[in-house]
Amino acid sequence: MLGREVGSGLCDIVDLGIVPYVDAWQLQKQLATRRAAGDIPDTLLLLEHPHTYTLGSRGKREHLLVPQSELAAQAIPVLDVDRGGDITYHGPGQLVVYPILWLKGYDVGIVQYLRLLEAVLIELCTSYDLTAERIRGYTGAWAGDTKVAAIGAKVDVHGITRHGCALNVNTDLRYFDKIVPCGIRDRGVTSLAQLLGHPVAMDEVKVRFVQAFDQVFEQYIGRQG
Repeated sequence: MLGREVGSGLCDIVDLGIVPYVDAWQLQKQLATRRAAGDIPDTLLLLEHPHTYTLGSRGKREHLLVPQSELAAQAIPVLDVDRGGDITYHGPGQLVVYPILWLKGYDVGIVQYLRLLEAVLIELCTSYDLTAERIRGYTGAWAGDTKVAAIGAKVDVHGITRHGCALNVNTDLRYFDKIVPCGIRDRGVTSLAQLLGHPVAMDEVKVRFVQAFDQVFEQYIGRQG
């Protein structure tokens, strides 16, 4: 498998570095097929993307606020993808995590899975002494009225997850000005760097994400047992 493997109690963790969105999308499909066949264990892909805009199953083109030709001139793709949600931005300085999980192994449905991902992101923020929370009616992790992490997932016919979450770490937030992020007009976006007042080491954030993932999912499994 491509990438650098790091430790986790629950999943194989693969750090892919910076990967074009389409390449990572195709890799997810391949790994989901292998996970359904039992050829690989549950896996988390940790990565960053070059500048990219994606529209999910509820995406509206009017939520892209600049001509697509303008983005094409900057070699920034705009892609329709098979996750839930509306339009979002991916780019350098943003930690993207794609879990390839067999949900039945956790005895969890899609809605509870989304809540668990939110809990992971909130726990990660807490590790930096930041207050993050859920907002009723929305997904993701929020610091006040600003979203620090977005979630957009897919579960295939075999119960295997794809897509996942995107945490703004050192993200250039100006790229969100070109869209209505997640179709939400009355709330903004933020990043760990903006909240903390200084850049944050991406490798450190990856380690903390894995720790938070293990903690949240192990607690959930324990409660189910």
